Amino acid sequence: MADFVDGTAYNYEQGQRARKLFAAVVLAALDDAIADDKKYGNGPEQIARWARSRDGREVLSCAGIDPNERVVSGLMEFVSKGIRTSVALSREESERRHAQAEAEAA
Repeated sequence: MADFVDGTAYNYEQGQRARKLFAAVVLAALDDAIADDKKYGNGPEQIARWARSRDGREVLSCAGIDPNERVVSGLMEFVSKGIRTSVALSREESERRHAQAEAEAA
């Protein structure tokens, strides 16, 4: 019984690692689209094309993201903002956006 539990825990951990790996691929695709947007002005269209493609849907699914049209529009909106993923996920940016939202609410 202990071997079954250990095997299940190991498989779960491997699955989580794989999901994180595919999430990193999604973040890289977003960064590439942001770079395209700054250089050519077609970033949102690029990420939408990728997310709707067979490979894009597969990567999104493996990352634990449901590849529906709402997700595609969210990815497009994120790219159109032009904030790179490393900056958007940082604590400083999060605090800045929170402070800005509080200032707008007041």
